[in-house]
Amino acid sequence: MPHDAYPDSLIREILKSVKRIALVGASGNEARPSWIVTKYLLDRGYDVIPVNPGLAGQTLLGKTVYGSLKDIPGAIDMVEIFRNSEAAGPITDEALTLDPLPKVIWMQLSVRNDEAAARAEAKGITVIMNRCPKIEYGRLSGEIGWQGINSRILSSKKPVLAGKGFQKLTIHRPGT
Repeated sequence: MPHDAYPDSLIREILKSVKRIALVGASGNEARPSWIVTKYLLDRGYDVIPVNPGLAGQTLLGKTVYGSLKDIPGAIDMVEIFRNSEAAGPITDEALTLDPLPKVIWMQLSVRNDEAAARAEAKGITVIMNRCPKIEYGRLSGEIGWQGINSRILSSKKPVLAGKGFQKLTIHRPGT
């Protein structure tokens, strides 16, 4: 698969189908992007499992932090890599030892490792690189427009609120 651009339909399908996400490189610092993304995805109903060897055994946003992917009990739908491009190789290799394999390996903004992507794709795993699931969710749901950012999506469909309380939109709309 070419990794310079991804169709919105692929990103939307991934974000609608995954439920359990291992976020490698999670931080306990509220100012760090990985903490912000963890909170955002948790608020959207995903089961986010933080992975950070330095914080293993602690809790982050109410979730137990694990030291590695292999320490996480149960199946993982998506591994999100919040580390640099070089570290993405060994993290991908660890993900390839899991049973069952994750459906998706997602490398965060500025993270790209084509060799690791090829190894994962050879095992049937979908790979997304240099993208942020928080940004993509916000763009596809329309939330990102609240910040004055052009989502590049035109629709006459009324946005659907994700639930009661804090106002947020969802990608789970009829017909999408």
